[in-house]
Amino acid sequence: MTAIPASHRDILEGKNFAHIATLMKDGSPQVTPVWIDVDGDTVIFNTAEGRAKARNLDRDGRVAIAVQDLDNPYRYIQIRGVVESKTTEGADAHIDKLAKKYTGADRYAGHDPAQTRVIYRIRPERIQTMG
Repeated sequence: MTAIPASHRDILEGKNFAHIATLMKDGSPQVTPVWIDVDGDTVIFNTAEGRAKARNLDRDGRVAIAVQDLDNPYRYIQIRGVVESKTTEGADAHIDKLAKKYTGADRYAGHDPAQTRVIYRIRPERIQTMG
């Protein structure tokens, strides 16, 4: 696993949106802005089962993530990696944690009992930084 540099870890820990690129069935790219979390050198995000990024990652675990510093848009981190794991365990609590980080709300406003939340953990293989 490639280590996340200390110089840019704050971007991942901060209130910065990530853009996650996955591959569609036909090989074309699909990009989605997401809330993220970091655990050691693993990047974590949360989505609902059945969404395009979830379907894409379940089929092909390769992913690219770009996160720009909200306070300095010329500073960013780009990570290319693969899905290390996927779980629904704790996913509802995790989306609430992300809602607190990004919106200040104690609970994710988009909770839908018909949706199953899922956590993806991404193992970085290549990291590039700027600024």
